[in-house]
Amino acid sequence: MLSLTLWFGSFHSAICLHFFLLSFLPCPISMTATFQIRPAKPSDAGLILSFIKALAEYEKLAHEVTATEEQLHKNLFEHKYAEVVIGYHKESDASEEVPVGFALFFHNFSTFVGKPGIYLEDLFVLKEYRGFGYGKKLLTHLAKLARDRDCGRYEWVVLDWNEPSIAFYKALGAEPQKQWIIQRVDGKALDDLANM
Repeated sequence: MLSLTLWFGSFHSAICLHFFLLSFLPCPISMTATFQIRPAKPSDAGLILSFIKALAEYEKLAHEVTATEEQLHKNLFEHKYAEVVIGYHKESDASEEVPVGFALFFHNFSTFVGKPGIYLEDLFVLKEYRGFGYGKKLLTHLAKLARDRDCGRYEWVVLDWNEPSIAFYKALGAEPQKQWIIQRVDGKALDDLANM
């Protein structure tokens, strides 16, 4: 049985998930519109970077984005350190598909459960396509993927003050893991630790 586990932390993905799953802004989308989710291809590296930059812009963290299209291509499609799915909106049978959102995730592993899990790093939907459940569809798509891959867990983080998101995730079956505190080293601290 898949368990959805919610971690608390201060990762930028937490803000992203709150805003893009809970916003209900009006949008002129027709009743015949469809939404499809497909795995990203190597040729999507530039598109993925544009989503990352749009997310960072929303979170007022654009100055922190150092990723390049070349890095994403190498790390996502050559080394396969993480996976990406892209959501496509199609207004009608006669219209072209438009990429409107993405989710970036990777496998972790639970030693206690003895199974892999899926960790959702980022989920983003373009502003003009929010409020129609596309964020939730991306979230549930990964839950199905976790089940199909026999994962024991599906995890992400949310800021501890973000009560609306916490309530939303709880309604989806997520359980806060309040006993855990996420630790991180990066930049110089990572170099220093590696050199000890």
